[in-house]
Amino acid sequence: MPLDAPRPAVVVFDLDDTLLDHKAAERAALADVHRQHHAHLGHHELAHVQATYHDCNVPLWRDFGAGTITSADLKRLRSERLLEALGCDTLEPETFSRDYLDRYAAHWRWAAGAREAYHAVADAFPVGVLTNGFSAQQRGKLEKLPEIAERAAFVVISEEVGVMKPARALFEHVRAHASARLGQPLEPADVLYVGDSYFSDVRGGTGAGWRVAWYKGDADRAPDGAFAFDNWQTLLDRLGL
Repeated sequence: MPLDAPRPAVVVFDLDDTLLDHKAAERAALADVHRQHHAHLGHHELAHVQATYHDCNVPLWRDFGAGTITSADLKRLRSERLLEALGCDTLEPETFSRDYLDRYAAHWRWAAGAREAYHAVADAFPVGVLTNGFSAQQRGKLEKLPEIAERAAFVVISEEVGVMKPARALFEHVRAHASARLGQPLEPADVLYVGDSYFSDVRGGTGAGWRVAWYKGDADRAPDGAFAFDNWQTLLDRLGL
């Protein structure tokens, strides 16, 4: 079914777990560190380490988004809390964090089907990128996969603006920036945002009046202005490509 009129003036993509497979990179990096520090972590099953890391990391990102902790706090606390939860006092949190981030970067890859879909959309529409995250890390991903930024009219990273999704202020900033980059005034409904997170992308985008394509989302939960899709061909079909 084609997307409702009007035709988007710009299609903006999320990065992690939309264009890039962040979860796979996280799991693989933790597997590498689990092997590397087997003397400290080997008495725990890998799946338990991965689940515990996720449980420690997600609330800290929410605290960071709410402004109650700094980026330095987040980076420090997620390693400290993980090792504390695992009862591991023989591995320094700084060592774990350094080795994890090194291995995480080694596993940055396109999500399945995303590369082809991104280029197909970019052939037909102006595209941009809007991502939460730390500037150095997100810029590193774009340097490793340069065709994303090469095709994009703009890239906006939350840390560089000082506010995170789902804050309406960030979406308003991006719309103004896109208008300037494209040389035309954009109304909120002129923007289609493609992202995977209900909290950050769907709520944030629709709250700012954007239309949202919710990747791997639940169609029954999609609010007005959003639709869910499970595979990239569905998105291309909705865009008439």
